Amino acid sequence: MPVSPSHRVIQWATGAVGGYSLRSVISRPWLELAGVLVFDPKKAGRDAGELVGAGPTGVVTTADVHEIMAIPADCVLHMPLPAPFAGGSRTDDVETICALLRSGKNVITTTGFVYPQAYGRGLVERLEEACREGGTSLHGTGINPGFMCDLLPLALSGLCVRLDHIYARECSDFSGHPSARIVGDLIGFGRAPEEYVRSVRPFRAFQRGLFAESVHLVAAALGVELDEVEERDEYDLAREDFEVAAGVVRRGTVCASRWLFSGLVRGRPFMTIECVYKSDAARVGRWPSPGFSAHIEGVPQLMLSVDEVTQGLAGAAAHAVNAVPAVCAAPPGVRTLLDLPLTTGRGTARLA
Repeated sequence: MPVSPSHRVIQWATGAVGGYSLRSVISRPWLELAGVLVFDPKKAGRDAGELVGAGPTGVVTTADVHEIMAIPADCVLHMPLPAPFAGGSRTDDVETICALLRSGKNVITTTGFVYPQAYGRGLVERLEEACREGGTSLHGTGINPGFMCDLLPLALSGLCVRLDHIYARECSDFSGHPSARIVGDLIGFGRAPEEYVRSVRPFRAFQRGLFAESVHLVAAALGVELDEVEERDEYDLAREDFEVAAGVVRRGTVCASRWLFSGLVRGRPFMTIECVYKSDAARVGRWPSPGFSAHIEGVPQLMLSVDEVTQGLAGAAAHAVNAVPAVCAAPPGVRTLLDLPLTTGRGTARLA
């Protein structure tokens, strides 16, 4: 929505999601690009528009974090790879975000933080303190989590007089994803089974925390207290060699994975999130076809399917960019989608 005066925005990282975000910021007349942080030295010192195939902006990219921190801005679109993927810890992301918040910049991130309350009061109090010091807000978002497995089920719940179980599913096709670092190094496609089990540990820990946030968020919105969030995963092996945008997947290496996250109440699942990742959906027949779906078991029973999202990374970026005016206008603090005017089925859940 148009806003006057425009908001000054910093783009933090220009990878798979950040590139879409930067292009989106440049195209919006109600946003002013204030600065761009890059992590690849080859991207530094270039016009931000040139970097993403847009017209010149007059904003030159930098790899200097201190330079970016010193730039006055209303909001930072924080979109690096999560720190655990680069050999760091989750604490590194927290420290960076807190520093940005304390500097007087609102932060919208796609590295999690959709529902930090899932990690306990300690983390929330640290984030809230940084928000108070800077008079700023933090909002974690994306397409999944951030929309498909939490916002959509909550919207559907507004039609229910009783909720027994919520099931949200994502199946993503990575055949066109250009990043070998994400497709191979992080998700583990193209790795031998033994190597996959060892190398995917940081990704597994991050996934567990990330989707536990969504499960806890939905439960909190509906007034349900979870006992625990259970996680399990499995993988499939390629039956032939084939090529994807990020490289070659060899026969006998991991070509797909399936993750389940279940929020339990007295041993029974109240909400389950299924995530299926395929290196190439045309080559992997096991598990569902690409798309998103949300199922609600209760009265009435509901199912909503999104059969295709052609550019999921663009959707994740857009969800963050579109939130800039609301986050900048919000009072200081951690802002989840529960702070938005949603119609949910709060108070209707009935557990056996």
